[in-house]
Amino acid sequence: MSARSAAIRIPATKYPVERLTLPNGLRVVLAPDRSAPVVGVAVVYDVGIRSEPEGRTGFAHLFEHLMFQGSENLEKLAHFRYVQGSGGTFNGSTHLDYTDYFETLPSNALERALFLEADRMRGPRLTEENLRNQVDVVKEEIRVNVLNRPYGGFPWLKLPPVMFETFPNAHDGYGSFDDLEAATVSDAAEFFERYYANGNAVLAVAGDFDVAEATKLVEEHFGDVPARKAPARPDFDEPDLTAERRDSYTDRLAPLPAFASAWRVPDPIDDLAGYLPYVVLAEVLTDGDAARLVERLVLRDRSVTSIGGYLGFMGEPFAVRDPTALLLQAHLPPGGDVDKVMTTIDEECQRLANDGLAPGELARTQARMATHLLRDTDAPLGRSLQMAVLEQQRGEPELVNDLPRLIAEVTEAQILAAAASLTTQRRATVEVIPGGGNK
Repeated sequence: MSARSAAIRIPATKYPVERLTLPNGLRVVLAPDRSAPVVGVAVVYDVGIRSEPEGRTGFAHLFEHLMFQGSENLEKLAHFRYVQGSGGTFNGSTHLDYTDYFETLPSNALERALFLEADRMRGPRLTEENLRNQVDVVKEEIRVNVLNRPYGGFPWLKLPPVMFETFPNAHDGYGSFDDLEAATVSDAAEFFERYYANGNAVLAVAGDFDVAEATKLVEEHFGDVPARKAPARPDFDEPDLTAERRDSYTDRLAPLPAFASAWRVPDPIDDLAGYLPYVVLAEVLTDGDAARLVERLVLRDRSVTSIGGYLGFMGEPFAVRDPTALLLQAHLPPGGDVDKVMTTIDEECQRLANDGLAPGELARTQARMATHLLRDTDAPLGRSLQMAVLEQQRGEPELVNDLPRLIAEVTEAQILAAAASLTTQRRATVEVIPGGGNK
């Protein structure tokens, strides 16, 4: 085997995984690790931005907030006090295809975390006061993170409506003020009843615990949550592009021009083998000073000030369903020429497809990627979050052990074929025009 194509050896993790399903439909993943007295607890619901019904934009994110506003048994802020009082931390987040809630605690507080998550799975405290308060909080987030921030929503809110046509894939996931203000307590209760069913959820626990004891605690706290089945998942499918799409907008706060381009990639769930080369390709192109596009555009041509590449509009390569995309985004110096940069990217991708990789280029990239994957799952919380999503989307939480190895098995030929597929007619691009500049 030549130095150019020699495979690297990645040490495999062997985190044990136990799976069970409660009679009410809740799926449970347990990953014991007695090396440190810490546990990570994650509950992932199969509802994200793409599941929002029309007229309910921003509802997935709004509901994430509502789940922290108390429950039938606990008053507002009680969740905060109980976790922090145990020496733990907590949070939640909304994604394209799921919403998660999680805690890291000392292992002797595991039962407390299970009680808290089971309690709000039975029902959050949905009141007019809580709803109006959290609508205002989300609106303020939109003002801070999108409307009054340079490059706000770029590209994760701005590029999907250029690339896609269907409501699930193209709509504003932060939500319109009109939709948020129109939300009622009845709407919130209906959303909870439909999407927050235990049959639509996965509980994952990783860290310092005994499996038999943890199983008993899970059954005690979650077993009597009334059974509700998972709703039918909306159809997100739509065809690939056959002609280039491009749009632009003026950002009054942006100091420099920028653009992001995206290409559809194989289904990350049903065609993982076809998808992985694109995950590696994004890193080959943009990760580190030796990466092809960084070396050419930033260091040599100085036609961009930065460039990055990643999979998925929220940068979650192994936590997203189809359709998704490989994204390249760049910021340019004052007066930068977007068309020239895009042409150079096309040239570099074609050169890669025709001439292949330099000796050691692929191995270096794969080693760095594997290191990041191993680091991300080293802590119990990172492990529980990833396992919960892998169980939910694939029914395969143990894939957390195999992903570094699978990345290392991607071949040069697969990388070159992926690069060759990044053609102009399959590309969607959104351009940011700074300040009051003219298009």
